[in-house]
Amino acid sequence: MWDAIREFLGTIISFFYDLIPNVGVAIILLTIAVGIVMFPLTLQQTRSMKAMQEIQPELKRLQKELKGDKQALQEQTMALYKERGVNPAAGCLPLLLQMPVWFAVFQVLRQFSVSLEGNPARFVPESSALANAVNAAATNDTPLSFLWMDMRITPSSAFSNGFVDALPYLITIFIVMGTAYWQQRQTMSRAQQDGQEQAPGQAIMKIFPIFFGFISFSLPAGLVVYFAASQIFRIGQQALILGLDDRKKGEEASSSGPKQTSTEKPKPAAPPKPTPRPQAQRRPQGSKK
Repeated sequence: MWDAIREFLGTIISFFYDLIPNVGVAIILLTIAVGIVMFPLTLQQTRSMKAMQEIQPELKRLQKELKGDKQALQEQTMALYKERGVNPAAGCLPLLLQMPVWFAVFQVLRQFSVSLEGNPARFVPESSALANAVNAAATNDTPLSFLWMDMRITPSSAFSNGFVDALPYLITIFIVMGTAYWQQRQTMSRAQQDGQEQAPGQAIMKIFPIFFGFISFSLPAGLVVYFAASQIFRIGQQALILGLDDRKKGEEASSSGPKQTSTEKPKPAAPPKPTPRPQAQRRPQGSKK
C-alpha cells in the first residue's frame, strides 16, 4: 500500500512533467493537485480552528467559575463542545491523515537528490520523460533547474558555491517561513479583531514557521519548493473558506434580524369642518304680514 501511494504520486508528477518539462513546475502542479484532493480535510481543519477561537471566552469563564472543581469543569466543557458543535480533535485529525501523503511526496522528491549518487530514479515510470531527465542529470552532472536552483541539492550545500548562488535557496526558505506564519495569522488575527482570546495550542504553533525554516535548510530544494507552494495554496484555501463562512453568517444575521419599523407617529386626522347654518332672509320694510 505504501509503495502504491509513492508510485501513484510519481506517476502524477511524471504526467505534469510531460505537459511542462520543468521539474519545479511539475512539483508546483503536484502540490496543487494534492491540495485539491485534501480540500475536505482542510475545510474541516480550518472551521475547527475558527470554532475553537470563538468559544475561548466561554472556556475562560468556565475555568474561572469552576476553578476548584475539575470534574464539573470537565463536564461543563464537554457540554459546551457539544452545544456549539466543536470537536477539539478535528483540528489535529486532518494533519494526521495528511502525514502519509507528505511522507510519500518527500520520498518521491528525495529521489532527485539520491540520483546524484548514481542511483536510478524510483517511484516514477522507468520509461517516462521525468525518469530519463533525472537519470541523465545524474550521469552528466547537470542540474534540474528551476528559478536558478538545482532541485536536487540542499540550500546548505548551495553555500559551497558562494552566497550569490545560495541566495535563491534562502529566498525560498524565507517564503516557507513567511507563508507558514501568515497561514496561522489568518485565523488568529480574526479572533484578535473580535476581542477573542487565542486557543492555548496556537501559542505553541508560533514556533512552527521557525521549525519549517530550520528543516528546509537541509532538505533538497525540490521539497522546499513543495513546502512553499503548499503553504501559498493553503493560504488561498483558508481565505476562501473564511470568506464564505463570514458571508454566510452575515446573510443569516440579516435575514433573521428584526424588521425595522418606522418610529414616526401617525398624524391625527383633522376634525371635520362645521357645516355653515343658513341665514334667515330679512323682509323688506313696509311689507305686509
